[in-house]
Amino acid sequence: MPELLEHDAWQGNTGGTAWMHRLLIGSFRYVSLRLLYAVMAVCVVPFYMLLAHKGYIAMYHFFRQRMGYGRLKAFGNVYANHYRFGQIILDRFAVYAGKHFEFEVEGNDEFLSLCRHDEGFLVLSCHTGNYELAGYAFGKPTKRFNALVYSGEAPTVMENRNRLLSKNNVRMIPVSSDMSHIFLMNEALLDGEIVSIPGDRIFGSTKSLTCTFLGGSAQFPLGPYAMAAQRNLPVLAIFVMKQATYKYKVYVRRLSLGDNAPKRRDEKAQVLATQMAQAMEQIVRQYPTQWFNYYEFWQHDGQ
Repeated sequence: MPELLEHDAWQGNTGGTAWMHRLLIGSFRYVSLRLLYAVMAVCVVPFYMLLAHKGYIAMYHFFRQRMGYGRLKAFGNVYANHYRFGQIILDRFAVYAGKHFEFEVEGNDEFLSLCRHDEGFLVLSCHTGNYELAGYAFGKPTKRFNALVYSGEAPTVMENRNRLLSKNNVRMIPVSSDMSHIFLMNEALLDGEIVSIPGDRIFGSTKSLTCTFLGGSAQFPLGPYAMAAQRNLPVLAIFVMKQATYKYKVYVRRLSLGDNAPKRRDEKAQVLATQMAQAMEQIVRQYPTQWFNYYEFWQHDGQ
């Protein structure tokens, strides 16, 4: 699915101009993906590490404070993280150029089971791995997949996403200043469709939930979890993690209130957010260099 909603502290839209994007897409006809990885590793990654200093520092703090790495190992993993992020971006453009990736889906039965029911359901993403490629990993689902997206993305990227994802029954809903995206999401759920929202970044609202995540207190957006609690929606968390040049592994996790579900909506929202934080922690510990929140995620934490 598309890269979803950006945090005020880090506007994560794809850099470059339209002609640069078209040139990159065209280059995949003549240049291998591995060669582009190599060029990026030597020429692009060091430049961005120097230019995006705040992002570099935030990642260094992540590896030092959250993963417990020493200084040298933390620095090496900051580079590895930037390199992996560059691979993720190149993979997206490779798909736009017609390249194909292999997907192994763990928990696909959960997704298919909910697709067979009449009611709509919620999918939560986070800024790990390459969530956009989930739009290709599941083929063409029987329910339309409505993905809430950042409206400031580059036009070339949006055009290619629309062109390819629409074939897989995916509709993008850009965030709008007039809040019309809220109505589109509500309509989709009433029609029994899927709505995808990021579950890890606070955007456009100060309302949040506090969860323990990687040993610290982190703020998670209230909106997605309140929506699920208010409507009693089934909720899935989906992570798309890179494993090899042309291979990704997709993890589908069901978030559930359980048999002893609380009655109050705010308590239900907290339970779901806590489960999301736990699912994210498992994934991030398994794939630490695929954590792509380039700002101080624990900035409200006293540690």
